[in-house]
Amino acid sequence: MKPRVLISVLALSLLFIMGVYFLINPSYEKSLRAKYYYEMGDYREAYSLAKEAFSLDLYNRMAATVMAQSKTSLKYVHYIEDAKKYMLDIDEIARHENILDADKARIKLICRIMLSSYIKLAPSVITDDKLVEEAAMYHDKFEKLLEKVNSY
Repeated sequence: MKPRVLISVLALSLLFIMGVYFLINPSYEKSLRAKYYYEMGDYREAYSLAKEAFSLDLYNRMAATVMAQSKTSLKYVHYIEDAKKYMLDIDEIARHENILDADKARIKLICRIMLSSYIKLAPSVITDDKLVEEAAMYHDKFEKLLEKVNSY
């Protein structure tokens, strides 16, 4: 047998063994599933699976990475969910003909909370761009709204 063929067979065998190990080892199997859910945008499930995988094997770097990515993405998801909820509340207040001073104060408080919450978000290179853009869009809306309310 030629040395090149032998090296190729050994390399393929090693890759096959590594693949089987990843699929059989429960920690790596869960971390692969977590990665899939992360890529699909189900950050809660990804975090849960990655956390389980990491607890099974503390040296599973894939689980640690997916867990950290999911945690960061979940912060963005929570910010966006809160922003949507608060925007609905503000829209409800704005529908009234006369906006009371108490309502203006409430809007200011909501804006300040959301602006300070945005500062705590720390995007990473791997954070989904859509999440980052949507959070930034809401941040801009709250900034403009606060300026508008302060000018009255």
